[in-house]
Amino acid sequence: MKIIAKIFKIIFYIIVSFVFLSVFTVFVYKYIPPPVTPPMLMRVVEGLFEGKFIGIEKSWASYDEISPNFYRAVISGEDARFLSHGGIDWKAVEVAKRYNKLHEGQKKRGASTITMQTAKNTFLWHGRNYVRKAMEAYFTILIETIWGKKRILEIYANVVEFGEGLYGAEAASQKFFNKPARTLSKREAALLAAVMPNPRRWSPAAPTPYILKRVDFIMGRMGGIGLPKE
Repeated sequence: MKIIAKIFKIIFYIIVSFVFLSVFTVFVYKYIPPPVTPPMLMRVVEGLFEGKFIGIEKSWASYDEISPNFYRAVISGEDARFLSHGGIDWKAVEVAKRYNKLHEGQKKRGASTITMQTAKNTFLWHGRNYVRKAMEAYFTILIETIWGKKRILEIYANVVEFGEGLYGAEAASQKFFNKPARTLSKREAALLAAVMPNPRRWSPAAPTPYILKRVDFIMGRMGGIGLPKE
């Protein structure tokens, strides 16, 4: 019985420590840019196993240093109900469940919101197991509560991947369009948003017919997309 009690005590301390550390880190990141993220570091390690060096190319840009076109484009392409849901889009979850049930055996449709992607890209690792999904949901609620929509968009725009070792709207804008992110046009922003689902496969510099269709779709939505005030 003493051993069992000691095990439960250790588990309790681990949980309390994790909650404290996670809340503290999220609170700090409300005001300070994340210096590096787990996916960035993991990609460097993966590259070494693949026999190549992949650096980390990024350049932090504040919310106002990134064109509103970029935010409207990513909301249009990734999460149209971003301003109205609480981090998890339950309508999208139900639609995805029905779709996956009807198309069993085919590629599954997800319901990942911008908040969920930000939680994953900032604090976690890529994967589909239940532990990571549970932690993603936990961090999603945490950042919605502590950061708010505007900060979520700001950090999302700075940690999202746009190619091998390339992260953030500013670095991507400089690489693909030779201009700062604050001057991105609607089409340039839509091109960046269009490749987000698979940035290692697609590039804004050489859009495929499929990507060009996504660009048209995203640009068609952008006019009706609002932006958060806080």
